[in-house]
Amino acid sequence: MRWLELSVEADVEAVEAVSEILGRVAAGTAVQPTRLIRDPADELTVREDPSAPFVVTAHVPDEAGSPELIDRTERALWHLQAFGLRPVGELRVRGVDDADWADGWRAHYVPQRIGRVVVVPSWMTEPLAPTEVPIILDPGMAFGTGLHPTTRGCLMLLQTTQPMPPAVLDVGCGSGILALAALRLGAERAVAIDTDRLAVEATRANAERNGLAGRIEVSTSSLAAPAAERYGLVLANLVAAVLVTLAERLADHLAAGGTMVVGGVIEPRATEVCTALESAGLRVVERRDDGEWVSLRLARRA
Repeated sequence: MRWLELSVEADVEAVEAVSEILGRVAAGTAVQPTRLIRDPADELTVREDPSAPFVVTAHVPDEAGSPELIDRTERALWHLQAFGLRPVGELRVRGVDDADWADGWRAHYVPQRIGRVVVVPSWMTEPLAPTEVPIILDPGMAFGTGLHPTTRGCLMLLQTTQPMPPAVLDVGCGSGILALAALRLGAERAVAIDTDRLAVEATRANAERNGLAGRIEVSTSSLAAPAAERYGLVLANLVAAVLVTLAERLADHLAAGGTMVVGGVIEPRATEVCTALESAGLRVVERRDDGEWVSLRLARRA
């Protein structure tokens, strides 16, 4: 069978969004750095250079509907620029005859441990320690051989919420990983919303895959104003521009004494995001930096 390889060169800020778009039409995506940095303390260790572009790749069958699929993908990539992300290159398409392409991209992924949370690709099994909780997930939102720094940061901050409140709101749920992790860590129910219908479908599928469909309500919707319900934990792994725009609404959905975890903030815009959230009545309790990315844990000001 013949396949089409879709690839896009993207700045670090846009990698997760580009991965999500390509993941809509393919079984998974792979992300590779274009430049590595050698660790001066260990000449055998290298890491991704976040100042250089990354290449996001996916494979789709070469069939009658492929031109329409490619056109839809190009339009979605073009719309990314509306969020003020840094450069996203043109979609490149080439034919591939390798029938083993799926095994090729799957080889890039291994189970990822983020604190107590273990993210396991759906085709793998992984032994767990007694305190660990699994999230079974296909890596459509993955970043290189690990999760994107914004997702890692949010997962780590999520685990500092003790005790886990009974009800959780996940705004811009994407793959649903944060809401599912909150349920695994003790929340009784979660509400997950996203304006993208395909993201909502992915969250539902991942909830089924993890046996959590009965405890999560997923819908294609925007954040309501005013809030119909307030939550002990609000999760918002978005981009800086959207967090600034939604700051008041996000704060309105947070219950007294609750916790908010936000991610998707590129470091040069962190001050802008903090100012917007603080103006909405929140205070920053903890900040985590991972390369150029910032994640925040906030509480309502007394």
